Amino acid sequence: MKKIQILGTGCAKCQQLTANAESAARQLGLAFEIVKVTQIPEIMKFGVMSTPALVVDGVVKSQGRLLAPEQIKPLLS
Repeated sequence: MKKIQILGTGCAKCQQLTANAESAARQLGLAFEIVKVTQIPEIMKFGVMSTPALVVDGVVKSQGRLLAPEQIKPLLS
């Protein structure tokens, strides 16, 4: 099961990234869990300075960008 974490304080871009990541995972037919990380100290533990950020299985894949589902799919593979 893929663990997908969305790092951000809950802004519109963070919410959209969550929806896009879920869409990408569903299109790929993956078993996944999405976790939102909204607390600044927790976000900083990942070394992320700009949100939204996408973390897959503990690895930061993107930060400071709103990715479309098509951009997310290769990051989940």
